Amino acid sequence: MTTTAPPLAGRREWLGLAVLMLPVLLISVDGTVLTFAVPSITRALAPTGTELLWAVDIYPLLLAGLLVTAGSLGDRFGRRRLLLVGAVGFGAASVLAAYAPGVHWLIAARALQGVFGAALMPSTLALLRNLFLDQQQRRLAVAIWASGFAGGAALGPVVGGALLERFWWGSVFLVNVPVLLVLLGAARVLPESRDPAPGRADVVSVVLSLATVLPLVWAVKAVAAGDAGPLPAAATALGLVAGTAFVRRQLIRPDPLLDLRLFRSRVVTAAIGANLLTIAAMSGLLLLASQYLQLVLGRSPMEAGLLLVPGLVASVLAGLAAVPLARRFPVRGLVVTGLLLGAAGYVVATRLGSGSPAALLVLAFTLVAAGAGLAETLTNDAILTAAPAERAGQASAISETAYELGTGLGVAVLGSVLGAVYTTRLVLPAGLDAPDRAAADTLGGAVDVAGRLPAETAAALEAGAREAFSAGVDLTAGIGACVALAAAVLVAVVWRAPRAEA
Repeated sequence: MTTTAPPLAGRREWLGLAVLMLPVLLISVDGTVLTFAVPSITRALAPTGTELLWAVDIYPLLLAGLLVTAGSLGDRFGRRRLLLVGAVGFGAASVLAAYAPGVHWLIAARALQGVFGAALMPSTLALLRNLFLDQQQRRLAVAIWASGFAGGAALGPVVGGALLERFWWGSVFLVNVPVLLVLLGAARVLPESRDPAPGRADVVSVVLSLATVLPLVWAVKAVAAGDAGPLPAAATALGLVAGTAFVRRQLIRPDPLLDLRLFRSRVVTAAIGANLLTIAAMSGLLLLASQYLQLVLGRSPMEAGLLLVPGLVASVLAGLAAVPLARRFPVRGLVVTGLLLGAAGYVVATRLGSGSPAALLVLAFTLVAAGAGLAETLTNDAILTAAPAERAGQASAISETAYELGTGLGVAVLGSVLGAVYTTRLVLPAGLDAPDRAAADTLGGAVDVAGRLPAETAAALEAGAREAFSAGVDLTAGIGACVALAAAVLVAVVWRAPRAEA
């Protein structure tokens, strides 16, 4: 029996990929641009350290919690339709964030961005799965998609630096609106696709999925911030109970919200774990890099953004290089290589101090970004290839949940460690009143307080704050290196593809 080769993609399909890159770049840029605006937001809104972490973190955490539901909705009602709904809602939430009068308003707007971002992201990879039926073309398309994701994450600081040089901090959100308008106008080139037999809607599974992800993530954030009390323990218990109920429900339903048969593949399991840990390491490095360049080394936002361009270029090139490399070398070995590059970058970052040259951080970020670009391309392709076309939305949601959860956990855990070391090591000069002491809880707050103190006291405060922050960077970078190494070991041990999956 002869099998018919799948049709090759033509001009319309590649144009559709270009359109799908718009939300990819938008979501990934938005995930990191706020970390670069942290010093400006600290001065304008005066948040506490916890509020600042929530403003950065609520977006990827809600996005991660809703991706499975959104992927299933796209399979059911149409992926193109869900993409358009997400675009409209994300634009409106961006305007609310841009004009936030206080930090709580900003947190609420970021939460809405997470909700509508969840509608955008599964649609992009699921539509890509149906645009490119040939395996080699699809791998190249996924490489371009993944390069846009990784490159966009690194582009966020560049965009943020350029905007913050000329405008107020809200401009980093307002820039989303014209991109979304272009997306709405160009979406007509995308064909609609959905599961032809989606089954009945399952509201109970939706509730259980949210009750699993959100409490567990909140508990991780609370413990990382030093709160080991009864509330995080209760949240952990709630998440585990809900997760158990969710898994059991999916196993007995004929039309599950999440088809758990996708996890039977050890390749998929290893790819998901590698996604999560790789992005956790990269997002944590971005958080400390933005503050280190501006507040420790005294670079302007634009200068700091440009210093991260080599990492952006390395990430994109590594993602594209994954396609020809995968034809010659085992995919598992390439993923492990990418993860080891990330670990090496973090080892370099452990040598940063208050007087280190910027080139040291540039080298560290370039190694981490290149490793992420290589690993993410291949892991996303493995997850998408393992899923049938009618489950493309669910497979996309699994891949992107790992990405977004990794982003949130990286910021929460590594950011909390950085903050804890900073506050522990900081020695405040005598003569500060209570409000100034509270403001110095963050490095940005300390720099702001120093600006209104006598010269000698200001110099002592700034020197102490930078030394304390640098000590936090060293420990945080060491943890990041361990995370990347753990991901490499996971892939090396678990990624055992049978011949049919290779």
